[in-house]
Amino acid sequence: MAMALRPIDNALPTTPERPKKQTKVPVSIQKQPEFGVNDENQAPLPAATIDATIDYISSENLKPISDPDFKILSLNEGLDSKDWVKVCESLNNVRRFALYHSALLVPTLEKVMVVMVKAMKNPRSALCKTSIMASFDIFRAFGDSLFDSATSAAFDQLLLQLLLKASQDKRFVCEEADRTLNTMVQSLTPLPLLQKLRAYASHANPRVRAKAAVSVSACVSKMGLEGMKDYGLVSMVKMAADLLNDRLPEAREAARGIVLSVYNAYTENEEEKQETWLNFCQSNLTPIHAQSMVKITSSQ
Repeated sequence: MAMALRPIDNALPTTPERPKKQTKVPVSIQKQPEFGVNDENQAPLPAATIDATIDYISSENLKPISDPDFKILSLNEGLDSKDWVKVCESLNNVRRFALYHSALLVPTLEKVMVVMVKAMKNPRSALCKTSIMASFDIFRAFGDSLFDSATSAAFDQLLLQLLLKASQDKRFVCEEADRTLNTMVQSLTPLPLLQKLRAYASHANPRVRAKAAVSVSACVSKMGLEGMKDYGLVSMVKMAADLLNDRLPEAREAARGIVLSVYNAYTENEEEKQETWLNFCQSNLTPIHAQSMVKITSSQ
């Protein structure tokens, strides 16, 4: 009898092992992160496959919303969805409201901007880029009203995220963020925007610092002498002097742009332009910084 039982005993360990191995298979495949959850351990393949189905619609191809007074009532519900695809759709609707029905978006604009910031932090590139594109249209539609107290804090967070996204390695996200930052500068009054950008021109991250410097230079180029004085001419040239020694060429080039803009405005009505500029720099900067400033403008 012992010999007859041995094959049965030997077969026992193999029988339960098969279902144990199979029960682990569907768990990781079916699990999907919710919108807003930054799961760095998530396998990239499922996200990339779904991201490819998202259409990036240019502003020119967006159409007005039919029955906007009714659709605005469900906008927040879509933005609050845990389904990131629905959030993308809602962000595209935000863009349509901004372009064609902006008055309806005003009461919920701060909420919308908070969602846009959250979407930019999401690891899904499609959600991030759609939010950046929404920022582009928000800047064009609302302009200086974004400086209002109701949306100022949300705008600060949005600005930081745009600078961070413009600094990252994903080219199609980086390029969209650059385009949006440029539109921001063109759409908003330079002085209050410059006051928000100034802190980022000394940011610890050199890429963020460089992107901020580019926006600062673009702002300064739009200002006249009086606007520069309102900001502070000395503060402006000191910021430029610091950026001239930056690690990144992009920041240094932006600094040269700042210097030339200030020089042209400050010496516009002066006959002895270089002498006037030299005296200004020597009075307000260290000798080595003053020398750098004069060297940049000497070819003008």
